[in-house]
Amino acid sequence: MLLKLLFAPVLGPIEGVSWVANKMLEQADISTNDLESLQKQLLALQLAFDMGELSEDDFEAQEEEILLAIQEVEDEEDEE
Repeated sequence: MLLKLLFAPVLGPIEGVSWVANKMLEQADISTNDLESLQKQLLALQLAFDMGELSEDDFEAQEEEILLAIQEVEDEEDEE
């Protein structure tokens, strides 16, 4: 408890960014067909990778899935 209080000024911003990234991932999982939500999911994935929460292999695999989904949505919009 005391250590948590002492390190709060240092760890607070890091925990805040991590919380925001997790919330963005949750929202992105809810609706995966919308272009905007896919872009948010990609951003959240990048944040998680930058924070060290994902390995490079996991990041690349998930990034490829999201980019393919974005391409599909853009192709569908072009056809309309």
